[in-house]
Amino acid sequence: MEPPEPRWKRKRGNRGNNPEKKPTGKLGGKVESDGTRAAALQAAAALDKGLLQPGANSGAEARRRSPASPSNQEQTGPGGALGASAVCTELGAAAPRDLRAGKGRPGAAHLFPRVRRAQGQKPERCTGNLEAPMGKKIKKEVESPLKDVFEPLTIESKKAATVVLMLNSPEEEILAKACEAIYKFALKGEENKATLLQLGAVEPLTKLLTHEDKIVRRNATMIFGILASNSDVKKLLRELDVMNSVIAQLAPEEEVVIHEFASLCLANMSVEYTGKVQIFEHGGLEPLVRLLSSPDPDVKKNSIECIYNLVQDFQCRTAFQELNAIPPILELLKSEYPIIQLLALKTLGVITSDKESRVMLKENQGLDQLTKILETKELNDLHVEALLVIANCLEDMETVVLMQQTGGLKKLLSFAENSTIPDIQKNAAKAITKAACDAENRKFFHEQEVEKCLVTLLGSESDGTKIAASQAISAMSENSGSKEFFNTQGIPQIVQLLRSASEEVREAAALALANLTTSNPANAKAAAQADAIDPLINVLSSKRDRAIANAATVLTNMAMQEPLRTAIQSHDVMHALVSPLRSTDTVVQSAAALAVAATVCDVEARTELRNCGGLEPLVELLHSKNDEVRRHASWAVMVCANDELMAVELCRLGALDILEEINLSVSRKNKFSEAAYNKLLHNHLPLKYSQTGHLSSSNIISDGFYDCGRINPGTKLLPLKELCLQELNDLRAILLINSKSDISPPPSMEDKSSDVSYRQSISSSSSLRRASKEKTNAGFGSPTEDKSEPTSGRNTVVSRAASKEKALRKGRGKKEEEKVKEEEEFLTVPILTEGSPDKEWYPPPDPELCVYVSEVTKSILPITNIKEQIEALAKYVAEKMGGRIPKEKLCDFSWELHISELKFQLKSNVVPIGYIKKGIFYHRALLFKVLADKIGVGCSLVRGEYSRAWNEVKLLKEARKGVIGNLPSPEEYIVDLMFHPGALLKMRSREADLYRFL
Repeated sequence: MEPPEPRWKRKRGNRGNNPEKKPTGKLGGKVESDGTRAAALQAAAALDKGLLQPGANSGAEARRRSPASPSNQEQTGPGGALGASAVCTELGAAAPRDLRAGKGRPGAAHLFPRVRRAQGQKPERCTGNLEAPMGKKIKKEVESPLKDVFEPLTIESKKAATVVLMLNSPEEEILAKACEAIYKFALKGEENKATLLQLGAVEPLTKLLTHEDKIVRRNATMIFGILASNSDVKKLLRELDVMNSVIAQLAPEEEVVIHEFASLCLANMSVEYTGKVQIFEHGGLEPLVRLLSSPDPDVKKNSIECIYNLVQDFQCRTAFQELNAIPPILELLKSEYPIIQLLALKTLGVITSDKESRVMLKENQGLDQLTKILETKELNDLHVEALLVIANCLEDMETVVLMQQTGGLKKLLSFAENSTIPDIQKNAAKAITKAACDAENRKFFHEQEVEKCLVTLLGSESDGTKIAASQAISAMSENSGSKEFFNTQGIPQIVQLLRSASEEVREAAALALANLTTSNPANAKAAAQADAIDPLINVLSSKRDRAIANAATVLTNMAMQEPLRTAIQSHDVMHALVSPLRSTDTVVQSAAALAVAATVCDVEARTELRNCGGLEPLVELLHSKNDEVRRHASWAVMVCANDELMAVELCRLGALDILEEINLSVSRKNKFSEAAYNKLLHNHLPLKYSQTGHLSSSNIISDGFYDCGRINPGTKLLPLKELCLQELNDLRAILLINSKSDISPPPSMEDKSSDVSYRQSISSSSSLRRASKEKTNAGFGSPTEDKSEPTSGRNTVVSRAASKEKALRKGRGKKEEEKVKEEEEFLTVPILTEGSPDKEWYPPPDPELCVYVSEVTKSILPITNIKEQIEALAKYVAEKMGGRIPKEKLCDFSWELHISELKFQLKSNVVPIGYIKKGIFYHRALLFKVLADKIGVGCSLVRGEYSRAWNEVKLLKEARKGVIGNLPSPEEYIVDLMFHPGALLKMRSREADLYRFL
C-alpha cells in the first residue's frame, strides 16, 4: 500500500524532470510483469490438478480484480463502494501453513512494499493462487472438510459500508486488508473521506491505533494521515481525544512509514487552534523536534510543517526554545527539497520574534547561512523568507553591529534598491523598518541615503511594497535629517498613496505622514501644499481604526498653524470627526478628541460641531477608563467651553457633573479635567454662582445671567427658558439680568399706573409660557441678537403698551381705576404672531436696568479715583433698592412682600433685577456687581447664609500710590450697601463680620 509520489518531492536542480516512478506494489494494483502472469497460469494449472484449494489465497484474487483489471471496470459512486477497488477476504480460511506462519502472508510485510524499500530491501510481489483466465472453466475437486475446521469463505465487497464493518473483526488479516481498502478509498478525494465519516469508520479506526499487531497499527496510522485533512474528521478526532495514540506512533522504535503518516496527521490537526493545544498539552512538540533529523524527507516535511503551525502560539515558542530546536531547523536549510527549506525559513521567521530565539540563531551561525542564501541566485525562491528572518534579527543591536561589520546592511539596501521582485522589496523594507528602531541604525541608514531608496519603493506597483516602504519612512522619520529629506521628496508621493483604493496602503501612508508632521511645522505645511487635507478627511471614514487615528493625528499637527486650521475647517472637518468620536477603539477616540481640541478654536467651528451632534459623543468620552482618552476629551471640552452658549450646552449634557466626579478621584483626575471644569463654570456663571456662591472680579456678568439661589451638589440647574415657563410657585424669586432692550422705560415705577408698560412687556412672556407649557427647550436665544431679529410679539405688545400709557396718564377721577383694570384685562390676552410658540424665545426685558447702566456710565464712569467710583456706585445701588436701612429697622423692611407682588404681577418666578425697588443684601450685591462690571470696576460677589451676600473689592493704600518697585498686596474691603451705603469695611474686621453674618 504505497501512496503516490507527491509533487513536492522533486529535488532542487531537477524540478523540470519527473522523478523516477517507484513500483507501487499495491494490493489492488494492475499485474504488469510477464513473470507475474506466468505465475498466475502456473497457479491455475496447479488448481486444475487439485494441488491447491480454491480461495486459499485471497491476495491473488484481489490482484486479479484490481481497478486496472479489464474484468473490473464497474464503478459506483463514493457513497456506496470503494471506488474501483475491491476487497477479498477470508473468514477462517484453511490456508497453507507457510501463510499462517507469516511467510508470504497477505497483509504482512509484503503488503506495503514501501516499507521494504525504506529498509533497503527489494519489494516483493504478492504470490498466491490465482483463478484461471476468464472464459475457461476449471474442474475443481471437492474435498470433504474436516469437522472441526470452518469452511473457507471468499468474499468480494464493493461497498464501503461492508468494509467499515470489517474493522470490528477480531482477525488481524481482515483488519489489515480492510484498512488497506479504506486507505485507497480515502485517497481518491474529499467526498470519500466524508463518506467514511458518515459510515462511522473513524471510531473503530481509533482503536486500531493501539492494536497489538504492528501491521494493523501501521495501516490505521496511514488512514488517519489522509483522513485528518478533512475538517469534520479533525473535529471528531479532537472529541475522541486520540492525540496520545497518534503521538505514540512517533516513538523511535516505530517504522518510518508510521512516522510519516503520524506526523502528517499531526500536521493536519495543527492547522486549527484547538488541535495545537491538544498536541502541545500531550507532549507532541518534543518527538516532532526529534523527527526533524529523520532520514526520510516525508517525515521531515510533515514534522517541520506541524512545528510551524505550533510555534504561532507564544507558549509553544517558549517550550520550543527549551528543546534547543534551532540546530536541526538550520540543518533543514541544507535540504535538497525546496518545500522543506521554505518551511524551515517560515518557522525561523516566527520564532525569531522572540529575543531568546534570535540569540540562539546567532550562536549557531544562523546568520551566516541566511546570508549565503541571499547571495545564492539559485535560491531566489527563498530570499523573501530569509529577508524576513533577518528583519527580525535586526531588532537586536548586536546583530546590527555584526551585519554592519560583515557588510550585511549594505547587501540589504542593495536588495531593496536593485531587486525587481515585489516580495523581496517588501521584506527588505521591513528589515529596514526593524533596524531603524535604533537611533544608531537610523543614523547609519541616513548616511547610506536610504531615503532615496524608500521614496523609489513608494512608486512600486505592489501594495505590499508601498506599505512596507511607508512603514520604513515612519521609522526613519525619528531621524531629524531624514525628516528634512522627506519634506520635498517623500511627502507628495505619500499624499498620493492616501488616495489609494487599498485600505492598508492608506493606513500606512497616514502613519508615515503622522510621524513626519509631528513637531515639524514645515512638513505639516508641505503636506497641506500637496493637497493632503481632502484625502485625510476621507480617511476618517475608513474601516480601519489605525488609519482613522493616523489621519486624525496628521490633521491635529496641521491645525497647530492657523492658516492650515482655517483650510481644514473649510473642508467640513467637524462632520467627519463625529464618527471617530463614537468609535469603540481607544486609540481612535483619543486621536479624534485631540483633533477636535485643535480645530474648534473659534466660534464658527464650535457652532458647527454642536450643530452636527459632536458634543454628545465628546462628553461621553469623559467616562472613558483610558487615561489618554479622558485627558484629550477634557482638553476638547475645555476648548469648546470658551463661549457661553457652548458651556451651557455642555453643562446640559452633563459634562460638568462628570468632570466634578473625575476631579474627586485621585487616580482619574488630571490637569485638563480641572481646567475644563473651571472653564465650564467660568463661562456658565449662573451655574458657578449657584454651586460655589462666588464670582470673582474676572467673572463678568453678562445679559442672560440669572440667580436662582444655592443648589445642592448633583442637582441640575434648569435653563432660563424652562424656569420662565414654569407655573408660579412660592419659592425664592429668580433674579434675571438683561440690559438688552430697545424699549424706552417709563419715567417712574412708583405709581401702579406706570407699571403698565412693564406688565405689557411681560404679558407676551406669560402668554408664551401658557401657550408652550408642553414645549420646552434647553437654551435661550442670544440677547445680543435682539436688534437684528424681526419684530416679535413682545415688541408688538410693548408698542401698544406705550400708546395705552399716554391715555392712562390723562385719566382722572373714579374712571382711572376702571381704565387700569380694562388695560390689565386687555393685556392678559396673548398677543402673538402666527406660529409664535415656535418662534425664537427671548428672555424678559428689563428697561429699568438699561436706565441704570446708562446713568452709571454717564455719572460714575468718568470718576478717576477707583475708591470714589466704588463709593458713588454703592450709594447709587442703595438708592435704587430702597435706600439706607438702619440695623435696628432691618426686620421692618418688607422686601418679601414686594418681591411676592412682583411675581404675582409678572405671573412668573423670574423677576428682572431692575424692577426690584425694595432689595436687601443679595439683591443689592448682585446689582452692584452687574453695574461694576459694566463700568470696569473690579469686584467679586460672594453669597452668604440667610439671604446675605456682599461685594469684595481690592484697593491699594493711599500712601503707596506712585511708589516705584515691588508693591505690597492690595487690601480687601467689603462694600456696605445696606447700613452705611458707600462705606468700605476692611476684610476680617468686626464691622465686616457684622455685615456678612447675623
